Amino acid sequence: MKEAIVHPGPRVEIKDSPIPAPNADQVLIKVVVSGSNPKDYKMGDWFGTSGNVGDDIAGIIHSVGENITEFKPGDRVAAFHEIRTEHGSYAEYAIAWAFTTFHLPQNTTFEEAATIPLAAMTAAIALYQNLQLPEPWRPTKNPLPLVIYGASTAVGSFAIKLAQLSNIHPIIAVAGRGEKYVETLISREKGDTIIDYRNGDEAIVQGIKTALEQNGIDEVKLALDSVAEKGSYQNLCKILKKSEGSKITMVLPPKDPANEIPKAIEFSLTMVGNSHKAVDPDSEEGKLGFKTGNREFSFLWFRFFSRGLSQGWFVGHPFEVVHGGLGGLQDSLKGLKEGRNSASKYVLRIGDTEGVV
Repeated sequence: MKEAIVHPGPRVEIKDSPIPAPNADQVLIKVVVSGSNPKDYKMGDWFGTSGNVGDDIAGIIHSVGENITEFKPGDRVAAFHEIRTEHGSYAEYAIAWAFTTFHLPQNTTFEEAATIPLAAMTAAIALYQNLQLPEPWRPTKNPLPLVIYGASTAVGSFAIKLAQLSNIHPIIAVAGRGEKYVETLISREKGDTIIDYRNGDEAIVQGIKTALEQNGIDEVKLALDSVAEKGSYQNLCKILKKSEGSKITMVLPPKDPANEIPKAIEFSLTMVGNSHKAVDPDSEEGKLGFKTGNREFSFLWFRFFSRGLSQGWFVGHPFEVVHGGLGGLQDSLKGLKEGRNSASKYVLRIGDTEGVV
């Protein structure tokens, strides 16, 4: 099969590789469309490593492990490949654990599906594990202000969609070029608003304060930073109330958390890779006898996404199809690195790759 290896730079090498086989608890998927994410070029920059780093899979079940009862060959699925393991989505065939695989209804295209796994799960972890917001099946009935920085990113956009399902308002969305798309996600009649970060740090802080005042709210305690760069979390820390219950969660670690995050604000790092981790017997949870954790959270949420797609109250992210399949991966990763796209995800049709039959 054809497989793309991403080297630091990013530089992409396409090679012939054997088709992998799933273990007892995994599925082998014939990849129709792969999504791409900024971390796909950042991994090489951070660690100096190379590999098939694609993690957003959309395709058709080819074979399943002996323990699998939920899926069968021919099923249309999407899946989240385990980060920093072999057999990712930048290939004709990819491996995924069954618990991070979910069925696709016929009305969901593979292109749309490929935008969902990593980004939507990141948003779910941020809102419901780290910020501990009420889940969509028990929505709040009271005002609960939430600031989402980087609202037009895939993670930020999915966070808005999930927050809407939880009836969390007002949502104060910080965005830039993707402002028009974010406008389609928020509910102005419920107090939601958009702050344009391009107006500068002072305008961002004042804009958030004004939005709260217009809703008759004098404080905000919850924020998701899906950018975590260029002053984003510093601005958020200026407006979050410095008291018990205030929380900020970020997709990247702050440079100097001890000095940049006030002690009164609870800080957490949203790491989507944790969704594959089992309960560690030596952890506090393990010693208390906990049997369920991140894997079960992932299992439930991916099936929730599937149900939402089927019923129409959950959708993917806008996308742009990369020309040439895997042959266009290098340019698309450079586009991500240079910030060329906004409010969309690059997706690759594997069948468009030269040499793929």
